[in-house]
Amino acid sequence: MNKVRWGILSTAKIGRVQVIPAMQKSQYAQVVAIASRDKQKAEETANDLGIFKIYDDYEALLADPDIDAIYNPLPNHLHVPYTIKALQAGKHVLCEKPIALTAREAQQLFDACQQYPQLKVMEAFMYRFHPQWLKAKQLVDAGLLGEVKTINAFFSYFNNDAANIRNKPETGGGALMDIGCYCISFPRYIIGTEPQRVTSLIDFDPEMKTDRLTSGLLDFGNGVTATFTCSTQLQPYQRVNIFGTKGRLEIEIPVNAIADEPARLWLQNNSEIKEMLTDPVNQYTIQTDEFSKAILNNTPVPTPLTDAVNNMKVIDALFESAKKESWISL
Repeated sequence: MNKVRWGILSTAKIGRVQVIPAMQKSQYAQVVAIASRDKQKAEETANDLGIFKIYDDYEALLADPDIDAIYNPLPNHLHVPYTIKALQAGKHVLCEKPIALTAREAQQLFDACQQYPQLKVMEAFMYRFHPQWLKAKQLVDAGLLGEVKTINAFFSYFNNDAANIRNKPETGGGALMDIGCYCISFPRYIIGTEPQRVTSLIDFDPEMKTDRLTSGLLDFGNGVTATFTCSTQLQPYQRVNIFGTKGRLEIEIPVNAIADEPARLWLQNNSEIKEMLTDPVNQYTIQTDEFSKAILNNTPVPTPLTDAVNNMKVIDALFESAKKESWISL
């Protein structure tokens, strides 16, 4: 069987701990190289994960003719520049979320992709490949919740380390960019349309200048809304509730579903609550499978880049709303 040969840009923790081990379980992918500007880190990661090729320069990895696709988990401000460099080097790219720092930058990437129609680019919202979300979408589309009227998401963790990349505004840190992007993506995926206007309230850390607590309201029109709160300085927790005129669906661990345990959802109709379990899966492996198959079969990627651009438009509008203390139309 043909496999897509992957190169990894950087030794970022998300790659070392989650994505690379999952990619190595894919039947359609082979991780052949990793690059880091710190050669020792590259060597240590390669030894730990059994990766054959090591580069101490990102451009050298991009130039490797034996690499077909790039996984880009670099800091947010490097997502677009190095994804474009990868395209220029003839590589497909799976890029971590958020795809860019702004919608304008995301659009620049979209425009650049038009010059390379043979190459695939996708934002790595791995949650969309998990059976729990496929089940949620199926239940909603089948009308088991009636008409969906509102979706609520909460996502938090605690990290007040000023040296951490997630707490640096210049590199795209903060709650809204790091985890709020999920809370925006959820209702857009389930409802299937884009919000018409948004409003938000943001609390910024006085020293690090990143948003540490962000709440938002998305108006999809026709009385359909979505609300969320995300924080980088609260007790770790995540949950999604989807409310319809006939039922409610709750997703226990919407983002970081545990790979070797069943995922749990609860469907409520009136006073009856039914627990549903999905089989244990690694959503990162499935994401790799589906993206790699799109490359091998030359078919569209599961999530088009327009989705990434639209998600960034909402993020931009939420920041603008907090600044202006008003609703922002999209």
